[in-house]
Amino acid sequence: RESVACHRGDGMGIGLLVRAGLPVLVLSTERNPVVAARCAKLKIECVQGVDDKLAELQRLAARRGWRAERLAYVGNDINDLACLRWVGYPMAVCDALPAVRRVCPWVTRRPGGYGAVREVADHLLDAPG
Repeated sequence: RESVACHRGDGMGIGLLVRAGLPVLVLSTERNPVVAARCAKLKIECVQGVDDKLAELQRLAARRGWRAERLAYVGNDINDLACLRWVGYPMAVCDALPAVRRVCPWVTRRPGGYGAVREVADHLLDAPG
């Protein structure tokens, strides 16, 4: 049996981003039906089982007309580094690997699963422009 812990504030943060018209996407190397169900509940796109996150992000960006310099990306592990280096605004959760935090100009105060997504949402929504 597998479960995923979710912080209630994170769901609210995602909802605020969506209501503000910002596209939200979960990009994961793993396949987890619990994550898919949570994303469906939050009405956000979930792409799972991705071997090369950067290639998938670039494919999605090209198809949707998203420019890399206008994208934000939140990561925590080495499989996020290429995406973090490609986007215009890389962010990390505070419990990310040191190599990940080093490439990010902004790092959450809360760890992943404990309100970091809400912190990211508030940060993006408060950002000028």
